[in-house]
Amino acid sequence: MFPEVRLRRLRRTPAIRRMFDAPYPPPCKFVWPVFVVEGHDRCEPIASMPGQFRYSVDRLLGALETVAAQGIGGVLLFGQTEGVKDAIGSGAFAEDGVVQRAVAAIKKHFPGLVVMTDVCLCAYTEHGHCGPLDRHGGVDNDAACELLARVALSHAAAGADVVAPSAMMDGQVQFIREALADHDFFDTLLMAYSSKFASAMYGPFRDAENSSPASGDRQGYQASYRNLRAALRESEFDENEGADILMVKPALFYLDVLQKVRETSDLPVAAYNVSGEYSMIIAAAERGWGDLKAMARESLAAMDRAGCDLFISYWANRYNEIFEL
Repeated sequence: MFPEVRLRRLRRTPAIRRMFDAPYPPPCKFVWPVFVVEGHDRCEPIASMPGQFRYSVDRLLGALETVAAQGIGGVLLFGQTEGVKDAIGSGAFAEDGVVQRAVAAIKKHFPGLVVMTDVCLCAYTEHGHCGPLDRHGGVDNDAACELLARVALSHAAAGADVVAPSAMMDGQVQFIREALADHDFFDTLLMAYSSKFASAMYGPFRDAENSSPASGDRQGYQASYRNLRAALRESEFDENEGADILMVKPALFYLDVLQKVRETSDLPVAAYNVSGEYSMIIAAAERGWGDLKAMARESLAAMDRAGCDLFISYWANRYNEIFEL
């Protein structure tokens, strides 16, 4: 003990600290969530998410040049429609939909980039919920699962490496896994938004995606952050239904959940570092309340310590900037 043992010896100089500190996660562990819109030559800044944009497919390919050069592992595509939305979100599984076209274009121009797709209906339904509504105004779980399977199939057919259902419907992973198998998409990975919480941290995303519910909220199907055991059961069920990757969303307010999922499953675990977490760090830095790069690095290191294997993060397209490489 002190004074013979002096713990500061191991952190006395930058060189010593580098020797014993864990390395930052490499860029290949990062996935960039990106918003794809219809049209041509569109690159629209998202006011609530500085550094992020809505891209038409042609402009997205240009943006991916820089992202791929940094060694980022993949992208997670979110589509939206400016056409007519309907009760079932049929635009989400249109063969010529914007996500489907983006997948094909990315796989052609960046064959080494892992392409993931968000499988949901909320940006395509007239009511903004993640499935069709029943006669009581609630989401019809089983009908939603059938539609989600159609969305996943359309993405797989376009060439997606990973489909990621985010609607939090009971049985959605099983529906999609069986549909993929029935159509011989045996190699398509399935990443489950397995512990996705009804969080207050999605505001900037909903602004970017234009996917807020027209009425009500999503607490009836997204997990409650005050019921840990129920949230962990979601991950257990998704693994048993055939998921290849589990996800915890959000990340920073749920490091305990991330750690517990990591301890109880041998599947890869992804952390979705959501829009509100990204934007609040930027907002604090803009007010002079902290250093942007230092706060971003520290937040990502926290997810790494908790056991994250894959970082779905809006910092991904800024990796070299944040880690000063």
